[in-house]
Amino acid sequence: MTVTGEAGTISALLKEERRYPPPPEFAAQANANDPAIYARAEADPEGFWAEQAARLDWFTPFQQVLEWKPPYAKWFLGGTLNATYNCVDRHAKTWRRNKAAIIWEGEPGDERVLTYGDLLREVNRAAAALKRLGVKKGDRVAIYMPMIPELPIAMLACARLGAPFTVVFGGFSPDALRERIADSAAKVAITADGGYRRGNVVGLKANVDAAISGETTIEKVLVVRRTGAPIQMQEGRDLWWHEALDAEGYPRVPCEPVDSEHPLYILYTSGTTGKPKGVLHTTAGYLVGTSATHRLIFDIKEEDVYWCTADIGWVTGHSYIVFGPMVNGATNIMYEGAPDWPDKDRFWALVEKYRITILYTAPTAIRSFMRWGTEYPARHDMSSLRLLGTVGEPINPEAWVWYWEHIGGGRCPIVDTWWQTETGQIMISPLPGLTTTVPGSATKPFPGVKAEILDEAGNPVPDNTGGNLVLSRPWPAMMRTIWGDDERYVRQYWSKYPGKYLTGDGARRDEDGNFWLLGRVDDVLNVAGHRLGTMEIESALVSHPAVAEAAVIGISHEIKGQGVAAFVTLRAGATPSDQLKEELREQVAKVISPIARPDKIFFTAELPKTRSAKIMRRLLRDIAEGRALGDTTTLTDPAVLAELKKRYEEKES
Repeated sequence: MTVTGEAGTISALLKEERRYPPPPEFAAQANANDPAIYARAEADPEGFWAEQAARLDWFTPFQQVLEWKPPYAKWFLGGTLNATYNCVDRHAKTWRRNKAAIIWEGEPGDERVLTYGDLLREVNRAAAALKRLGVKKGDRVAIYMPMIPELPIAMLACARLGAPFTVVFGGFSPDALRERIADSAAKVAITADGGYRRGNVVGLKANVDAAISGETTIEKVLVVRRTGAPIQMQEGRDLWWHEALDAEGYPRVPCEPVDSEHPLYILYTSGTTGKPKGVLHTTAGYLVGTSATHRLIFDIKEEDVYWCTADIGWVTGHSYIVFGPMVNGATNIMYEGAPDWPDKDRFWALVEKYRITILYTAPTAIRSFMRWGTEYPARHDMSSLRLLGTVGEPINPEAWVWYWEHIGGGRCPIVDTWWQTETGQIMISPLPGLTTTVPGSATKPFPGVKAEILDEAGNPVPDNTGGNLVLSRPWPAMMRTIWGDDERYVRQYWSKYPGKYLTGDGARRDEDGNFWLLGRVDDVLNVAGHRLGTMEIESALVSHPAVAEAAVIGISHEIKGQGVAAFVTLRAGATPSDQLKEELREQVAKVISPIARPDKIFFTAELPKTRSAKIMRRLLRDIAEGRALGDTTTLTDPAVLAELKKRYEEKES
């Protein structure tokens, strides 16, 4: 393989030889253990998705699987159903009534267990309270809450009434919240007095007050008492959650039958420019896509204790904490706090305490665990784990292997999943009973999904050549539009390759058909005419035994156009030095190419990350280029960025 300088291509020189076939005992009992599933789904994708849809409970059966008028899709036409009925009511009518639906642990250590029967009662009460406040089918509700059980209860109560909701991540600022409320024209807001984060109380109600001051569509605010922190309650507008629900007793609020294409929720995703995009997901297709991928990729069994560590404020929490798992009647762990509070073994303590069997977390978190050292997982019995997953961004091969060895004990298959807020469901991932996994690769598209890698002209690229990842066939959980802006939806996702969805990610496919994600196309560097994927440079750095994590960005270079700057976090016990910098430069040159050798390397104790565990490379570029910092509202710890900026400027001065 060689670096290419042709426009639109991305170098793809990182070679990974390790292979991990499914353990025979796992494969024998896997939900997906017939390789023919791929051929069947390819031959008849609509038939495949109709089989998955038959697992839902329908009030009115659908008459047509798909109507595709690019770029607009309608799935399961003629059918009516209700998301909450499929997530809660139908389970509460069976023995699952007494099965744990949510096992919740708060950061201070408080605990709650809600069975599917408990959930039915609480969702009914919340739906009755919302109904009394005037919420009806089609009205929008804004939800701004910490990771407490009332969050999924609120979502399910809205869906019960046919009221689309928008969950706004609890780390967003009042301005960001105001913008999302205004765009969705939400009628009611649901929040809490606050939540806990690393031993501190994070206020939420005050942010809501600021967001809806002045002109607003919000008529009522429901407030959950979580921390007991003092807050302002405006008479006539604000109501305590517990009082509003108690006033209703234990009512029976029937599930509102809605059309398959009825809006379920709007989730706002920030763009690099312009106002946030309100990604619209509808009911039937979304439930089918999330439940099918959850059942087959996570191999969910009745006895499993499943933990997705995401915040529900992001799409991963919507799809793989709430809707996918609950359609499948799974037992979900919910945790309010941080992975390093009160100590760096909190995740592993929870795995041991609740005998968790399936863990789904972010590569950024895994690299942090690597940096902290193996002593923390070694403190705990994690023999209950049988499957591991990753989500959020591509995982470096060395982090993948560390996860497999030190968390999974060398016995757990890893499902490295690629998907987006816009796709709603996992699109590329191993099926753990069938797929030979490769560290760093998301492997194959899910059955029924068609993915391609194209050059700028729309031609398929050869193996081991990078290009634009596109999806060339509709899938059930796909976004339907950008709320209130069809023109932007078409322009952003469907105009480059008509009839094909542009993901915005770069990828390559190897000679075995495995897909390798190379990061956002926006993050591709153009170094002396050679287009380099940041993901592969980062993976080359992390393959050095001293490195736990790296973030690579492009910087202005008077000769090459762009140079490579790397921000590097070391593993426990490693010491920064000029010698180590040179070793790392040579490591990249050896693993990829001398062209990819970093021009600058900065050692840092922490990297700026969102609470969804993504590294904010955009802010690193702002620091490197001396620009004013962009929006920092989603950062876990803004102090990390301030310290990094100070140290960078000192080094450069």
